[in-house]
Formats: sequence, structure tokens, C-alpha cells
Amino acid sequence: MIILITGASHTGKTLLAQRMLEEYKYPYLSIDHLKMGLIRSGKTVLTPEDDEALTDFLWPIVREMIKTAIENRQNLIVEGCYIPFDWRKDFDDQYLKSIRFVCLAMTDSFIDAHFEEIMNHNSDIETRLHNVDIKPESLKEDNHFYINGFDRYGEQVMLIDTDYEDTIKSILENRNN
Repeated sequence: MIILITGASHTGKTLLAQRMLEEYKYPYLSIDHLKMGLIRSGKTVLTPEDDEALTDFLWPIVREMIKTAIENRQNLIVEGCYIPFDWRKDFDDQYLKSIRFVCLAMTDSFIDAHFEEIMNHNSDIETRLHNVDIKPESLKEDNHFYINGFDRYGEQVMLIDTDYEDTIKSILENRNN
């Protein structure tokens, strides 16, 4: 089983991947780690701020890693924001039946009610070296980008609306969905 985890910034993608690793005992690949390895090694001139170009650059590599894991009947959690909205077009049914897709996004009302708490959990799993001054409106805009983008391709987005922990718990309990 491959579990793809994507979504907006600060939605807890890495925390979910860590909890899945602990619960399911599946290894996980952070696309951010792959990105930084390629940037720091000089294998690309892209920077961490080049989101769209990074998706185009990283997705073909990640896609083929996913196919290889499926072909070898290996479990893997793949986590990061560099998964294109139309990702399914890159896999035939043989592969798709082995992929579980999870996209996390927060509602505007959740962001309004919990903004300070969201920012306090900024580095729970990974230390964010570049502490960008994030405002509620930019966080909302990023969440709308993912909600609308994946909706256009018929993907279900797990909306964090009232309780983050309840949302994560429901994802963990629905292991095969």
C-alpha cells in the first residue's frame, strides 16, 4: 500500500505521516527531504520558494518511486505538497488500486479560531528553519488553492473544521480507504 499525503501548508501532513509510520509501521518519504537534498547537492537551481517548478521537477521522480514500491509489493507513505492535482493520470488501474490518497486542508473558520495554535505547532515534527511571517489570510488562500485544485479533479479533501485530532484519528482508523 502506498499512502500519498498532501495538502496545504501547516495542516499537519508530516505529523500525520509520522503517526502513520508509528501506527502502520510503514516507512515514509518526505518529498521536502528529497527537495532539499537535490537543492543542497546542486542537482537543481530551483529554490524552496519555486513551488510550481518544484512540483514539475520532483513529481516524475516521486511517481516512479511509487511505481517501483508497488511493483515490489512494498508499503510506503509519501508526504509533501509537491503532488500535482491530476496525479492519477500518471498511474493505470494496476497501480491505483494500491494507492490511498489523503489531502488535508483547513476551513476558514478553523483557521480563524485556531490560528495561534496552528502557528505554535509549526515545528512539531520538523524544524522550520525559515520562519516566514504567515498571516491568517495567506494560510486561508493556500488552503483554498488545495481544496479547489483537488476538487477540480474529483479528489476528496479531508477538511479540518472543528478538531484536528479527531480528523487525524478518523484518517488513521480508516486504514484501507
